[in-house]
Amino acid sequence: MKRFFTQRKLNILISALAVAVMWAVWIIAYYAVGNDYIIPSFRDTFLSVFEECLFKSGFWISFLNTLLRTLCAFAVSFAIASLLAVPGALFPGFNAFVKPFTVFLRTLPTLAVILLLLIWTNPRVAPVVVTVLVLFPVIHARIYAAVSGIDDGVRHTLKVYGVKKSVAVFRIYLPMISPSLLSQTGADISLGLKVMISAEVLASTYKSLGGMMQEARLFLEMPRLAALTLLAVLIGLVIDVAFTSLARLTDKWARKDGVND
Repeated sequence: MKRFFTQRKLNILISALAVAVMWAVWIIAYYAVGNDYIIPSFRDTFLSVFEECLFKSGFWISFLNTLLRTLCAFAVSFAIASLLAVPGALFPGFNAFVKPFTVFLRTLPTLAVILLLLIWTNPRVAPVVVTVLVLFPVIHARIYAAVSGIDDGVRHTLKVYGVKKSVAVFRIYLPMISPSLLSQTGADISLGLKVMISAEVLASTYKSLGGMMQEARLFLEMPRLAALTLLAVLIGLVIDVAFTSLARLTDKWARKDGVND
């Protein structure tokens, strides 16, 4: 236990050092360029975080809109990926049919898709569709790998006892792969948030983080743009850490229940 905490503290110190290095690079780049319209100062950016973002109701409305779109896109992607990945792992023929679609979506140019969707839909819907198209192949591959990685002994046992496929999926397979999927949920939502904001910037989505970034760029408000970018990174980091901690907690519970049983 002592060794674990020592390693954990060491990892925290290393992460803090990495943050300090990035901060130093920012400051050096600022003084090297010497142009606030290219690289804003850390001080102005820090002030903009509070004055132009956190203390403005418009920021929170935009943040909630972007977050809700991201969560909606993730939920849709996860649902579709689950419906296709689990049967694909159990029936190779079905996976052979689905695979070309996932490969196509994985290689699809995001910018081209956004431009087409802006013609077919509107700036509020297009970012959601784009985020779904980006997240679906990633989540599908992860679920497929998790189900395929289940020990053959488990499958053989279920077959011997005549357990139905539907029962096996919902009562055995999904509970077994849930901890690993939950540990990656934060990373997937963070990726979705990044894609969503990028799509909102290109679509100039009204009342969104991406729309605010586009507005700051048009009016050359570089400290505000940097502040919004910094906040987007921090939000993604918080989501990732929160779900990783939740996955560790559920894993401890699962082990405890296993020991007690």
